[in-house]
Amino acid sequence: MPSTVRVPTPLRPLVQGRDIVTVQGSTVREVLDDLERQYPGFRQRICDESGEVRRFVNVFLNAEDIVHINGLDSPVSDGDVLSIVPAIAGGGSGRPNPSRPPQTKGN
Repeated sequence: MPSTVRVPTPLRPLVQGRDIVTVQGSTVREVLDDLERQYPGFRQRICDESGEVRRFVNVFLNAEDIVHINGLDSPVSDGDVLSIVPAIAGGGSGRPNPSRPPQTKGN
């Protein structure tokens, strides 16, 4: 069954720069297997050594986190969309930046 994988920008070099890839599979695991078959090395960026999705990667099946369905065994139907979303960390420390003047309303 053909379905679509949305590939995030940091992983696009692994799929020849594509943002969307067509894959086959009846479960998320099979979809990732097909993605690895087409683009060797992709799986190691998504899954850890035990084959589970890395904790800093979120995988959504039609906008629902697979964690809340059946994980990698979540069923995939023809036309489904799988989105891979790496976690983004960072941001401010919560402390003021001494090199920047404080902001006031209206600035």
